[in-house]
Formats: sequence, structure tokens, C-alpha cells
Amino acid sequence: MFGMIAPYLSLLRRPGVSLPFASAFVARLPLAMTPLGLVVLIEEVSGSYADAGLVTAVYALATAASSPLWGMVMDRAGQSVVIAGTSLGSAAFLTGGTLAAATGAPNLLLLVLIAGAGLSFPPIIPAIRVAWSVVVPQPEQRRTAYAMDAVAVETIFVLGPLLLTGLLWLPPAVPLLVTALLMAAGGLTYSRTRAARLSRPAGGTGREGARGRPPLTVPGVWLTLFTALGMSLGFGQMDVAMTASAERLFHSESLIGIFFACAAVGSTVGGLWYGSRTWTGPERRHLPLTLAAYATGLAAVMLALLPGGGLPALVFPALVVTGLCISPSLIVQQALVDHNTVPDRRSEAQGWLQTSLTSGAALGMAFAGVVVEQAGPQAAFGTAALAVAAAALAGTAAQRRWRRTGDGHDRAEAALPS
Repeated sequence: MFGMIAPYLSLLRRPGVSLPFASAFVARLPLAMTPLGLVVLIEEVSGSYADAGLVTAVYALATAASSPLWGMVMDRAGQSVVIAGTSLGSAAFLTGGTLAAATGAPNLLLLVLIAGAGLSFPPIIPAIRVAWSVVVPQPEQRRTAYAMDAVAVETIFVLGPLLLTGLLWLPPAVPLLVTALLMAAGGLTYSRTRAARLSRPAGGTGREGARGRPPLTVPGVWLTLFTALGMSLGFGQMDVAMTASAERLFHSESLIGIFFACAAVGSTVGGLWYGSRTWTGPERRHLPLTLAAYATGLAAVMLALLPGGGLPALVFPALVVTGLCISPSLIVQQALVDHNTVPDRRSEAQGWLQTSLTSGAALGMAFAGVVVEQAGPQAAFGTAALAVAAAALAGTAAQRRWRRTGDGHDRAEAALPS
């Protein structure tokens, strides 16, 4: 176990690593806290889950739409000014929206403020991804940094809701106000780190020819986004299927947290293990395997829950094993986006990856709700497995294109003066 953790401890002891990692972690907690906080606050004030769902959907869509746009701005203007400005702006909009909801302001004003919070959400995920290439120049240690960051994202989606839940004994506006404070504090701290200041545009002059092709015109990039969309469709369905299984099959809402914890533990261990290994050969070959294993795990959970021949006790270890494949799949997708994008377009490209993952999860959750109502939670695990299996097939078909595009960018980057 220590051998798996040692590379991460060594990485965190490097100068310029621990502070950007910690501040980015804090700045990203609102990703997991804000949607739940909005549901709690608006349902408490209006008594309507429909209103709460509408506001949360507006926030999620605005956040997904803004990520590649802010990534594009970072590629031109650098990280510090963009992260500082968006962190303060989004925190201000979220604070305004919270106060508007708490005081019974008109719904239109609330929607505008919450949309503003989403549209100005700081692009911290693409920022820290690009920053690692500055502060961790060695390829092997950089892979460890990417793995550590992917595990951090998984932890955020467990710790964030737990933190917000611990604040629910206070007035309903307080959790969202704390969320806004974390966003501002984490974003401002990150913007002042050496990693953010040194992550400047990679020699772009503002002309398309000098800056390279836009990411969405590169086949290797949009093929990666397509596989990410399939994986996140499965991920969103898995979330709903776990919730519905706890409520409808086990008749215990307390199991919801346990189900999510099992998947998160598996994903954390899988990410730490993957990032601690030294791999030979291109990482692109790993993606179809990790996605196929993820789909198999989802199918195993479905079979364990089937009435009659099912084995409900196996659901918990099956969710842990299924989770083992989530972080490694994300790590490889992030690497493929970098590998197929010229250096001064990588923030934008990582923003598109985040949009693909976010929108796919939202669509998956919506679809799974219909499946659960029509056929039960087991069927939702089954359709999740089909979505991830389709992503695995797409990853297999994309291997030749990834090799051609990525190798070309590697040669071009190697030819740049140091």
C-alpha cells in the first residue's frame, strides 16, 4: 500500500505542487456542493422540487457551456487573471442568487443570477491540468500528478455533499454562502500560485495559424470527447440507479451514501494504482480496456440485483470493483486530449472534455429516471453498461486516428525551441 502512495507523497513534496493542488481542491468543492445546496434552499423556501430542479438544471447547463469558453480565454490571457476574475464573479452571483431565493425574489431574477454563477464558474479543472505540465516537467511524475488530480475530483464529489450536509442544521442559505466563500478563497489562492502565474499562453499570437487548429476540428479530440460522453452517460445513469436501488429495492435511504462511497473508494484506489505505475506503450490502448471493465462491472451489479437469482449482498463489492475503472478512464481521456491538441489550445480542449463529461452525466441522469420508472433500477444499471460498452467500442475504433494525430503533435512540439 505504501508503495502505491509513495509517488504521490514524493510529488507533493516538490516545490510548487502542494499549494496549487490544495487550493484547486478547495475551489472545486462548489462543483459538488452547489447543486445540492440549491435543491435544499429552493425546496425549503418554495416547497417545490420542480422549481429546485429547474434552477439546478440552469446552473448545470451554464457551467457546462462556459468551461471551453473560459479555457479559450486562458489560452490567450493566462491563468491568473481568468481564475481570479471568474472565482470572484461566480461567488458574487451565487451569493446574490442565494439571498434572492432566501428573500422570496422573483424566479426570473433568481434564474438570471444562478445562470451568471454557472457561466462565470472558474475553469479550475482545465487550469490545473495545464499547470502540471509547467511545474512537473518529467513525464512520469506528470502522469502521477494527473492521476492525483483525477482522484481529487472523485473525492470532491464525496466530500462536498458531506460537508454541505453537515451545514444543514443552520439556516438554509448558509450552506450556499459557505460554498461561495470556498470558491472565492480557493480560486484567489490558486491564481496567486507559481503554477498559475507560469502557465502562460504557449507562444500564441492570436492568429489561428500560429495558435494551431481549434480542438473541435481535430478528429483525435472529438473522438476522445465522444468516448467521454459515452462514459459519462453511463456514470449519470449509475448515480440514479444507485439511488433508486437503495430506495426501491433495499427500502433504506441510508444506503445511498454507502453505495456512492463504495464506488468512490474503488475509483480512488484505481486512480492511485494507475498513476503509481510505470506504463510501457501508449496510454490510448488502455482506454478500451478500462471502459470495457467498467461496463462489465455495471452489468455485474445489474445481475446481482435481479429478483430471484440475484445476490444483493454482492452489490457492495461489485460497486467497489466497478469504481476501480472510473478514475483510470478519466486519466487516459485527459491524456488523449492533451496528446491530440497543440500546447496553446490545451486549456480550451480540456474545457471541452469537462463539458462532455458534465453534459453526458446530466443526460444520463435524465434518461435513467425514465428507465427506473418504466423498468426498475436494475434496468438502469443495464442501460448504463450499454452506454459505457459503446464508448469502449468507440475507443477501439479510434486507435488509429489517435496514433496519427498524437504522433504528429508530438513531433511538432519536439521541434519547438526550448
